[in-house]
Amino acid sequence: MSVPVLKLKRGEDRRLRAGHLWIFSNEVDTVATPLTQFEPGAAVQVHSDRDQFLGFAYVNPRTLIAARIVGRDAAYPLDASLLVHRLRVALTLRERLYREPYYRLVFGESDGLPGLVLDRYGDVVVAQSGTAGIDRLRAEIEAAVDKVVHPRTIVWKNDSGARELEGLPLGVMAAGAGELPAEITVREQGVEFVAPLAEGQKTGWFYDQTANRERLRRYLPTGARVLDVCSYVGAWAISAVKGGAASATCVDSSATALEFAGRNARANGVAIDTIKDDAFDALKALQESNVRFDVVILDPPAFAKRKKDAPQAQAAYRKLNQLALPLIDRDGLLVSCSCSYHLSADELMNAIQSAARHSSRFVQVLEQGGQSPDHPIHPAIPESRYLKSFFCRVTRE
Repeated sequence: MSVPVLKLKRGEDRRLRAGHLWIFSNEVDTVATPLTQFEPGAAVQVHSDRDQFLGFAYVNPRTLIAARIVGRDAAYPLDASLLVHRLRVALTLRERLYREPYYRLVFGESDGLPGLVLDRYGDVVVAQSGTAGIDRLRAEIEAAVDKVVHPRTIVWKNDSGARELEGLPLGVMAAGAGELPAEITVREQGVEFVAPLAEGQKTGWFYDQTANRERLRRYLPTGARVLDVCSYVGAWAISAVKGGAASATCVDSSATALEFAGRNARANGVAIDTIKDDAFDALKALQESNVRFDVVILDPPAFAKRKKDAPQAQAAYRKLNQLALPLIDRDGLLVSCSCSYHLSADELMNAIQSAARHSSRFVQVLEQGGQSPDHPIHPAIPESRYLKSFFCRVTRE
């Protein structure tokens, strides 16, 4: 079956030739190839204004990103065999990086499969589709995952906001006749955790912070008192106590997350305290009670999901850090993170420094961490680099 052509306007192929995978609606020659003629998720071959083949893609006429490139070899359209090939290449990297099958197996564009995320939790694979093109390929993706990874269960956790932009329904379901597990199990640094699946954040876990949680042990003072803000199910806190910290307190607004944090602590033979509250309110209350910590970890959700949110987000990061710094004892550690792509690393560092000046603290950045290597960065796609984590020594001026 021949694949229909999506033609670009003159000069709009430069970014694609440089390696980017996205085609915006205003780059399409809608006179030659009207977007309205395509069904959301349909396969197309992308041509330049001179009719040169640029790659195979899938299209969505309803969104700003009108098409996403899935392959540049004219001999290999997006089909079952290409999906299997992409998965095998992705798996090779993860098996080189990790001894156990707990990692992000596919990270969208960075693994040549735009719109698809696959997280592996032992014999359970949790998939997320963010686009109409991936939705149309669901059966083929399930077959490819079965062939390459042989999981017991594949779960589609399609509840992200990206789907709403694509005009897609939200929902969580097991593939085929499989059962939907209530929770997932993760092993990280020799520590086992459980997390909610259907009610959990993201795919149930934040694999992007794995490498940073390992970094924390390098800087952790023996016997440290640790505060884990926006703790979710306690990964930072419990990792810290297993790494030599004396105590840890988890702050989260979700009662469910804190219940899992408590379960995880008990299962690993450690004790933690929990505070159910908004992060800002909890930090204010801790200041008022004159509690002090040796390590404070700030790992909030994205404050800037869109570019226009960036100024307010920068103010929010500054305020969060400003509330945290006075809680750190004489010579302590601040781990300050942002998963907002629209807030740059320099802007986060500026927010930390501004907070330090307002708190009469001196901050030294010891190391900058990014996302774990199972979230590889695509050099041509800045959006694939989103996580920033600063490890900072904090002393009084």
